[in-house]
Amino acid sequence: MDYEVLDCGDGEKLERWGDAVLRRPDPQTIWPKRRPELWQGADAWYHRSSQGGGGWEFFRELPERWTLRYDDLSFYVRPTGFKHTGLFPEQAVNWDWMRGLIAGRISKGGTSPKVLNLFAYTGGATVACAAAGAQVCHVDAAKGMTQWAKENRTLCNLPEDRFRWILDDAVKFVRREARRGSLYDGILMDPPSYGRGPGGEVWKLEAELYGLAEACAQALGATPLFFLINSYTTGLAPSVLGNIIGGTVEPRFGGALESGEIALPVTAGGVLPCGTSGRWWRDE
Repeated sequence: MDYEVLDCGDGEKLERWGDAVLRRPDPQTIWPKRRPELWQGADAWYHRSSQGGGGWEFFRELPERWTLRYDDLSFYVRPTGFKHTGLFPEQAVNWDWMRGLIAGRISKGGTSPKVLNLFAYTGGATVACAAAGAQVCHVDAAKGMTQWAKENRTLCNLPEDRFRWILDDAVKFVRREARRGSLYDGILMDPPSYGRGPGGEVWKLEAELYGLAEACAQALGATPLFFLINSYTTGLAPSVLGNIIGGTVEPRFGGALESGEIALPVTAGGVLPCGTSGRWWRDE
């Protein structure tokens, strides 16, 4: 991927996204910057507001959006009003993991696996799984993010018939799917710490995550491939995700389970912490 963490520290990170260098807040980088001179080369700087939110300060004109490539995938990125760029490069490790499982199932003569992506955002994992041969149901409560995901699908030149686009509350959707017997071979989710569904439904991670994992266990088919939970909630240990999966999916299907921290290498030295993941898969 044409992406690089140049340096991080003092509550910020400095990243290269193709030809653009962006400076963004990151509350976990509580050590000093290693290469202070690099930061003068930022093309844009996101400043947090004391009233909440924030905005970008631009030091040169950037395109409205531009393209990043990873392997055979392409994604649109742009600086948004809420700090993000529409892509989480650290998730490439999970994309590769899921793609390997999907390709392995197909290579053994299996049908195209059905995958459900919850809180699917701009569809990084959606297009990664589809490119491996899966049929993917993409669920997100935000219309604008779903449109962005569709544009990423087009950019990757993937067939539209591999995708199902759903604008809905994740919890309600999964429970409906389980009730009507619409089951999946793989389920992944990237839930926020707090959010609202399209009907005003309130999501609080600590209160809702275990119940959602229980519902997902009911929505997995008889021989599922994988179940994945990503979390960016600060302070949530990887073992929490492991315990949730170990209490919901693993008892029904056996298989293997692991949980751990995700991090990216930093060119100036060290690593940038990027959240946690809990992963379950079926030994085949």
